[in-house]
Amino acid sequence: MSLVDILKSAEWGENTLAATLPDTWMQGRTAYGGLSAALALEAAMRCEPDLPPLRSAQIAFIGPLAGEVQAETRLLRRGRTAAYIEVEVFGGGKLGLKALFVFMLELESSIDYADEALPDAPPYAEAAPAMNHPDPKFFTNNLEYRHALPVGERDTPDFLRWVRLKQRDGLHPMVELMAVGDALPPAAMALFDGPGPISSMTWMVNLLMPQPATSDGWWLSRTTADYARGGSSSQKMALWNADGKPVLTGMQSVAIFK
Repeated sequence: MSLVDILKSAEWGENTLAATLPDTWMQGRTAYGGLSAALALEAAMRCEPDLPPLRSAQIAFIGPLAGEVQAETRLLRRGRTAAYIEVEVFGGGKLGLKALFVFMLELESSIDYADEALPDAPPYAEAAPAMNHPDPKFFTNNLEYRHALPVGERDTPDFLRWVRLKQRDGLHPMVELMAVGDALPPAAMALFDGPGPISSMTWMVNLLMPQPATSDGWWLSRTTADYARGGSSSQKMALWNADGKPVLTGMQSVAIFK
């Protein structure tokens, strides 16, 4: 099942969502975090009418989520320019994800600045396809990847790839971004000398476009670790569209069990 299918088959209540996360979206004991976050965002957007664009998200991955899950939403505040919505996602009656989404109108401002420095990467049409995970149940098989970093630099804690969802028609652009924004491996894994378990703990995301769009579904994604010590890693994350415009920035904390 694609994310599109999961949302179509979900059951909606006044402030709730019940859905099934299939085993083809797994990463270890839990479903892919980007999928769970996308589900939470869809629930948030459906609980309140006429929301402005998503501006920011703070997500905590508290416990494993798989199979039947339930999302519960709560409007914390809605003012003239911004709305704050909290979402909790439960699996087996236990809290697995907690998110705070901030939706905000664009405002007229005398300030106009953007650091649009784009990594040196080939266009997606020229980038070499990346091999996918051999386990058909691993979540990456729902996405396509293409290398954007020279081979000689792939052992540094800096991953740069083109990525897109295989099935995305009908998704809200922000939900699509949430689903692909965490699609790269944690950058600290480039330092591993062999396989080892990891777990995302928190993810903070800032959206830079009110209506993000790209060509043919491709987004350039970068994840760079700036600290990995004592079983914890901090990493910076960013997404650009196919025209080289920045659409998302973020930070993530990752637990390393190795």
